[in-house]
Amino acid sequence: MSEEKQPEATTAAKAPDAVKETTAAATETKVAATDAPAATAEAKPAEGDRPARRPRRGANDRRGGQQSGGRRQRRGGRGDRVKPEFDQKIVSIRRVTRVMAGGRRFSFSVSMVIGDKKGKVGVGVGKAGDTQLAIEKAVRSAKKYMIQVPLDADMRIPHDVHVKYASSEVMIMPAAGRGLVAGSSVRTVLELAGVKDVSAKIFSRSKNKLNNARAAVEALKQLKK
Repeated sequence: MSEEKQPEATTAAKAPDAVKETTAAATETKVAATDAPAATAEAKPAEGDRPARRPRRGANDRRGGQQSGGRRQRRGGRGDRVKPEFDQKIVSIRRVTRVMAGGRRFSFSVSMVIGDKKGKVGVGVGKAGDTQLAIEKAVRSAKKYMIQVPLDADMRIPHDVHVKYASSEVMIMPAAGRGLVAGSSVRTVLELAGVKDVSAKIFSRSKNKLNNARAAVEALKQLKK
């Protein structure tokens, strides 16, 4: 009896060892499965090996520009505009039609008054197919026929004058303390000439602004100190 029980006891003793071996094999399999991602992770470059990111640009720092006081400088920016020698104002602009053998031709006629508001004033006319070119011609014509108005220290005229030019009749009178009282293109001429405390009256019914402006210039020519 003792001999038969001994083999059974040996088998029972070996059973836990087999269980341990099976458990160890399963554990190794899990470890191998767990180590696979770790190996993949080790293949990636470390954080220290990555290229450094560029610093983030500010709100006012844009490509192709330099900061100047918090603002980007424009390429080819405009500098300070040079003030023109004379102030100018368009009195009238007309489209003129000329009938030719081949049809109609259109051009522009510009009447302009220029002055420095210090006693110099002039009226000019320019004609061209383009408006800008007509304006340039009018400015050159006005500079050619500029006059110097005899004014006192307070920019006032010495006496009154009455002139008739073509169909326009104008009278200009000094008026102390009233400012500039005039209408139509006569006011433009007196304003750009720099005349103060003056009153002007147009006696004719002419609506031609060019003739009224030229009548005002003729009146200023007759002033004497």
